[in-house]
Amino acid sequence: MERTVTAALTGTVLEPSELLFSVAVAEDADRVAEDFRITVDGLAVQPTEVLAPGGSRLHLCRDVPPGALSVFYSATVAGRSTPIEVTDLDVATYVRPSRYCESDRLAQVSYEEFGTLSGRELVGAVRDWVHKRLQYLSGSSRFTDGAVETYLARQGVCRDFAHLVIALLRARGVPARIASVYAPGLTPMDYHAVAEVALDGTWEVVDATERAPRQTLLRLATGRDAADTAFLTTHHGQLRFGSVTVTAFAGSGLPADDHRSPLSLG
Repeated sequence: MERTVTAALTGTVLEPSELLFSVAVAEDADRVAEDFRITVDGLAVQPTEVLAPGGSRLHLCRDVPPGALSVFYSATVAGRSTPIEVTDLDVATYVRPSRYCESDRLAQVSYEEFGTLSGRELVGAVRDWVHKRLQYLSGSSRFTDGAVETYLARQGVCRDFAHLVIALLRARGVPARIASVYAPGLTPMDYHAVAEVALDGTWEVVDATERAPRQTLLRLATGRDAADTAFLTTHHGQLRFGSVTVTAFAGSGLPADDHRSPLSLG
């Protein structure tokens, strides 16, 4: 399956800044073409590529001068990536509570809702529960909201769905993490967030929003929660954000996905 993705970001750098971008597809993607340009007032800014967990390729820009910021990224990817094996470090990292996935505060809820279920049966029950109980509503959550706020509000966007799935599974000792992705078929088009769950020794993708076929998804960044996967972070300095435009297409069309069969991000 060939997939083509683009991202265009704009903004204004107000003072010398250090910026981190997560817009490039992950390291293991079979890239047949790629273009990545960062400019300020038309002059090129050279980023340093940093390899992060899960094969994420982050791009760090130090000493970015004031001016009009423009970022353009495009990639064409052929085929799908090999499933990622779960390591002991993964288990130690992704079974604990984190900023947006407060599994310790949702442990009682998880046990009350899912009883003695375990393994794949538990994962399926959590996915179905979140899909049915939450309303997908653009603009309904704040960037500071975590899984607890989402559970109480019963609404949110993709990252909120993923956070709640992750927290409910971690509460039962199942390692789970978030992945930001390009998502052909997503409407409206934007960056997307899904959960990944450790099952049978590999990471499998779970998308409780069911808003795009999982076979088309392309990984950008991986982490404990959305704090690790933002497409743009200002480490220091000041940036006035402008706009972001994302496109993602699957060359062979959109496959059917029942969202219940085992599948890894590719």
